[in-house]
Amino acid sequence: MRAPLSIVIPTLNAERHLGPCLGALFEGVQAGLVRELIVVDGRSTDATVEIAREVGAEVLEAEASRGGQLRAGCAAARAEWLLVVHADSVLQEGWTEAVAAHIGAQPGHAGYFRLAFDDGGSAARWVAGWANIRARFLGLPYGDQGLLIRREMYEALGGYADIPLMEDVAIVRAIGRRTLVALDAKAVTSAEKYQRQGWLRRGLRNLWTLLRYLGGTGPERLVEGYRR
Repeated sequence: MRAPLSIVIPTLNAERHLGPCLGALFEGVQAGLVRELIVVDGRSTDATVEIAREVGAEVLEAEASRGGQLRAGCAAARAEWLLVVHADSVLQEGWTEAVAAHIGAQPGHAGYFRLAFDDGGSAARWVAGWANIRARFLGLPYGDQGLLIRREMYEALGGYADIPLMEDVAIVRAIGRRTLVALDAKAVTSAEKYQRQGWLRRGLRNLWTLLRYLGGTGPERLVEGYRR
């Protein structure tokens, strides 16, 4: 019987974070859960591709658009289930048990991880807490919380949109709140951007971007302000 899971990771100049991310995924290989690891790189200029190849990942190249990268990676995946993970997120030890339990018991639902940051401060806990509330009650987990979805469901929804921003929100809205469940494990993501820009400033910026998107502003317009 083939392992049920393809893991897809979009990358762009991710050498600082990719090692720990990949290291945590070996738990799934050892458990016989992971069939393949696909890294879709947006033409990095650092050692990202070399790091991915060193651990035996299949590396694809695509234009630097996370929606397009994820679409390409999921199209190349061959397992029954897809698990999308961001390169700056590390899945908590024991994640394989949570994923295996979901696959066995809830094949008609998609799953996401509870969010935590690699920062023990109160601001980090507050932002992570809000993210988990938003995911649970609004059905809007972001990409750094991962996405576990059966291939059949993914294809029926049309997959990730080839857009530079909000591809994660677009697909979970298509899935629907009632079909999304929290997995009993955490994704610990990098707090670097929040620490550099300020927790309040970064949090408000993300919220404003989400509200503009939900209000109808296109991802191409949103990404200009987001990158600034």
